[in-house]
Amino acid sequence: MPVRDAQTDRDDTDLLTEAARAAGEIALTFFRKDPRRWTKENDSPVSEADIAVDRHLEELLRAARPGYGWLSEETADDRIRLEKRRSFVVDPIDGTRGFLAGSDEWTVALAVVEDGRPVSAVVYRPVNGDLYRATLGAGTTLNGQSAAISRRTALQGSSLAGPRTLSDGTKLEGHGLARIGYVPSLALRLAMVAAGRVDVAVARENACDWDLAAADLLVQEAGGRLEDMSGTPLAYNRPSVRHPALLAGPPALVDPLRVLLADPG
Repeated sequence: MPVRDAQTDRDDTDLLTEAARAAGEIALTFFRKDPRRWTKENDSPVSEADIAVDRHLEELLRAARPGYGWLSEETADDRIRLEKRRSFVVDPIDGTRGFLAGSDEWTVALAVVEDGRPVSAVVYRPVNGDLYRATLGAGTTLNGQSAAISRRTALQGSSLAGPRTLSDGTKLEGHGLARIGYVPSLALRLAMVAAGRVDVAVARENACDWDLAAADLLVQEAGGRLEDMSGTPLAYNRPSVRHPALLAGPPALVDPLRVLLADPG
């Protein structure tokens, strides 16, 4: 296995931080100003804000790291990325539906993936300035302060974020879980788990690399796990960028929650 280059990882995290802040400033110039919008083939919305942010990020990041691959929600997939050991994985505006509806729960989610796993990550929430950062082996921070997942060890009394399609309310309430309101940005939902603001989170199938890669590292470095319903960690920068249904949180909660959600009774 190649020796890790910790300084490169830290430098990449600093680069992502700079890029995320600049991207947030651009996005805010469109926020709550009725930007032009249209619908993509998968029936998801996209706006001129997404495109403007994506173009800026691609110019900034690829100029800084010309040897890296590129994978973004708003850029046509360049399969050359599959030949690269390191690639940027980018969501210019994660939670576009919320962004267009005027919700402040949207983010800029950026990661560097090496050999299929994230090594540097930033999730930035421009409206309130929250900045989540992680570097492989160096922990997760929120606004410069160390962040950690929930210390809860039982589902009873735990909070859960996620779509109702994955979590029947009656079943959850019967086990003492409390649902929080829907968070449009999946990256933010998972970042909140990393920071201990939510105990556990679930995601429906078909989330993509750009929704998950940055937040995955945040959760991991904060002491938690993000994995599919079989308990398998995720791999990124593969030919298919889509993933099955997922769970995130501390191991003490993820394991029993997986069993609970799999039980049809």
